[in-house]
Amino acid sequence: MRPPARSPGPRLRDFVDHLADSSPARLAMVSFLAFIGIITVLLCLPISHRDPESWSFATSLFTATSAVTVTGLTTEVTEEHWSDFGVGVIAAGIQVGGLGILTLASVLGMAVSKKLGVRQRLIAAQATNTWKLGQVGTLLRAVISTIVIAELVVFTLLLPRFLSRGESVGDAAWFSVFYSISAFNNGGFTIHPGGMEHFADDPWILTVIMVAVFIGSLGFPVILMIAIAWNRPRSWDLHTKLTLTTSAVLVLVGFVLLLFFEASNPRTLGDESAGPTALEVLFMAVMPRSGGFATMSIDDMNQTSHLLLDVLMFIGGGSSSTAGGIKVTTLAVLVLAALSEARGMTDVSAFRRRIEPSSIKLAISVTLAGGAAVITGTLVMLQITRMPLDLVLFEVISAFATCGLSSGVSVAAPDAGLYVLSGMMFLGRLGTITLAAALSQQSTRRMFRYPEERPIIG
Repeated sequence: MRPPARSPGPRLRDFVDHLADSSPARLAMVSFLAFIGIITVLLCLPISHRDPESWSFATSLFTATSAVTVTGLTTEVTEEHWSDFGVGVIAAGIQVGGLGILTLASVLGMAVSKKLGVRQRLIAAQATNTWKLGQVGTLLRAVISTIVIAELVVFTLLLPRFLSRGESVGDAAWFSVFYSISAFNNGGFTIHPGGMEHFADDPWILTVIMVAVFIGSLGFPVILMIAIAWNRPRSWDLHTKLTLTTSAVLVLVGFVLLLFFEASNPRTLGDESAGPTALEVLFMAVMPRSGGFATMSIDDMNQTSHLLLDVLMFIGGGSSSTAGGIKVTTLAVLVLAALSEARGMTDVSAFRRRIEPSSIKLAISVTLAGGAAVITGTLVMLQITRMPLDLVLFEVISAFATCGLSSGVSVAAPDAGLYVLSGMMFLGRLGTITLAAALSQQSTRRMFRYPEERPIIG
């Protein structure tokens, strides 16, 4: 006698359980793909477009991927192409994408069961890059509370300013909601003509957006550590100290170099006074963290500034944050390893803490994988678009780093180019190491070691 057929619900649950047991990373990939698919379908609906005849699957998929991966690259002017419903779908994609599909699922499970099981902790640990299972529940609560509080604060700061600019109560509230979501989640989407250039003369809005982007790029573990021990900086862990120190140095270096490169450029800063120039340059120095907002046109900037932004975008923001890139701690570990080697030291250390060799290997792997992805994507996009290398490289790095600053390639690229950039955004959001783990069946461990020999380096 044949057993009765099982309903789709239990089969789906068993499939998810199997993915969670075998590979949380693979579950992360499937979840992000599924949510991108949902947003794509919603953006394909006629109700999502101001002109239903302007429908394009490539544009809908590209925008959905950009929203869920909190990138901010667009092929159309958001407020002109998408209807109010479409913009709402994009905002929902940014919010859920920033929070993380798996983090949201874990929090919902915690709300139902009042506690996290081992499986939920493993999934949440994968989503937040925190492998100390006992801390995951605390971190998840910090994720939700941080997002809610931060976005509420940004909303409260923006609302009066939009009202003072003559907006109606409804429009001011909607603008404040949208930009609080887009800024803190490093989404980079705007709904005003010209993007942030529309507010280039408004120091209040620029400052609020800039601070929200910077805090969002630090990462939830850093925010949690600061919230717990804000008055005891010496007790902060190594990750927090490296993230804050490296982020501050990168912003300072970006500010100084951008000011030097663009101060004499009449198309950007050359005709402005000192006050607006300093704020605008600081704003642009923070945005490569993965913010994606811009108060000046990338096309008008010098090529030296393009290269500087390429480097800053590739580095990105903090680990376990809404930012992309290889992450600032990766850069810090590589620099510290190089300095230790130059000094002839056997150990790599910082802030009186020794860094494990496995962390150095992981930093090298992440950097090489990221570099390989960018080079491959650039070669493919050059072949597809036949556009200048400077512009294509900028766009590919922006997509991989989920930044959203654009050189105009996305707007001019054919559908094939949009698919490539969508893949770069997905790869950058999920992380090269996570993707590799999701695609691999299992890790192998040798039961023997080869004789040691040192090759000639340099």
